[in-house]
Amino acid sequence: MKKIPDLDSFDLRLLELVRSDNLEPTRSLADKVGLSISAVLRRLRRLRQQQVIVADVAVVNPALTRSALTIHVLARMDAPGRRVRDAFSASLPLYPEITGAWEVTGDDDFVLKVQVGSMQEYDDFIRRALNDDNGVHSFKSLIAISTLIDDDPARRPLQLYDI
Repeated sequence: MKKIPDLDSFDLRLLELVRSDNLEPTRSLADKVGLSISAVLRRLRRLRQQQVIVADVAVVNPALTRSALTIHVLARMDAPGRRVRDAFSASLPLYPEITGAWEVTGDDDFVLKVQVGSMQEYDDFIRRALNDDNGVHSFKSLIAISTLIDDDPARRPLQLYDI
């Protein structure tokens, strides 16, 4: 089991700041948390080494990148067991349209968040990713009409349970 890092209030504040803007200059971060620049750099390096910070990414506006249509797909597999589920899970990174994926309990086995620019693109996606996959028994599409809450972690305040 992976050891959970011991994070103090400086670490938590730094994480909150870099989650909202990971390009904020170190000098500004140091001023905001009350530490020296070198202390902030050491802490950020440690947080990355301990895999608390796992990536430095850009949050892209889907409406401006031809992926404004968000569809949640509930997928049910053909057969029970790990082999079919593992094979399906391994195939997911092959599809750039999938921007989130969860293995779930209940009637369905997976929930996929798919972002495309049109229904034609979605049709192409389901033909490649779902219809042609021998392990998929059925799927249901839920088309998002509007975004009410975007639960992107970069846009939420840091909570202890996020770590």
